[in-house]
Amino acid sequence: MPKADPAARGSSVPRRLGADRHAEKRPVAARLPPRLGVPALVALSCLFAGNHIAARLAFDHGASVAAGVVMRSGVTALAMLALIGIGGVSLAIPRQTLVRGLAVGLLVAIQSYCLYSAVAEIPVALALLAFNTYPLFFMLLTWALGGGRPAARALAAVPLAFAGMVLALDVVGSVETLGGRWGEIGTGVSWALGGSAAFTIALHLTMQHLQELDGRIRTMLAMGVTAIAVAAFGAAGGGLELPVDGIGWVGLVLATVLYGSAISAVFLIVPRLAEASNTAALNFEPVAAIGLGWVILGQQIAPIQLVGAAVIVGALMLLGARRG
Repeated sequence: MPKADPAARGSSVPRRLGADRHAEKRPVAARLPPRLGVPALVALSCLFAGNHIAARLAFDHGASVAAGVVMRSGVTALAMLALIGIGGVSLAIPRQTLVRGLAVGLLVAIQSYCLYSAVAEIPVALALLAFNTYPLFFMLLTWALGGGRPAARALAAVPLAFAGMVLALDVVGSVETLGGRWGEIGTGVSWALGGSAAFTIALHLTMQHLQELDGRIRTMLAMGVTAIAVAAFGAAGGGLELPVDGIGWVGLVLATVLYGSAISAVFLIVPRLAEASNTAALNFEPVAAIGLGWVILGQQIAPIQLVGAAVIVGALMLLGARRG
């Protein structure tokens, strides 16, 4: 959640729920120029990608998806509560805002479960590439609801990303080939796209109703509700299995630490960016997942899929590029 997943993706792309929209308006001690800010965001992308790689390791060694989501979300909620305390942020929330925050939290719970389910089914990079279509869905949803026609470059990103997805999923070929390939990855891709849809709606509601709420509080609410909701769902279905060996526990702990560290670091780095458009560097996450998935998990990506990944990342960066 990435994730959830923590910063603006550019002028036309929504922030993850962890980002504080108003942080950029507050006085800061020093701004980070692109030569420092962009590498920092790339490093954050690697942390977010590492979280999903570690989660897959835990799933491969006995942990259930529900257990992974509960562990990561619960610890992250506590980390946000600590940041709120350190920052002296008031926890007083109007009743209506609280209700809306809880509703968004349920959507984030769906998103988190769907994305981790995708990670458990298919190569991590493919899951992230499918999930990271949410900026495109968000743009189209905003347009459909009367938000104004997107810029030409933003509209051009939609078919470009679709073409990249076709290449990344390696579904080019005959109908028989497509059917066989979909049989291999269809479940995982469907989980990822479902998570993308849930996150798109969560972002829309956040932009409409929760912009004035401090980003740390938004994240704490989302992660807290996610942990509770998925724990209840997992307990009811008997799906809170823990890892069966040390490697699985290492993966589960790393997934929690990496995600919590990354989303916490967002509040230190993003408000100090000299240019908000630099946050497009966070789109490096699927690329990082390709490398980490190959080195750590042995997940192979065909050359044509690498081309598709590059096209998708390019489309997202085009969507987040500054006007003019």
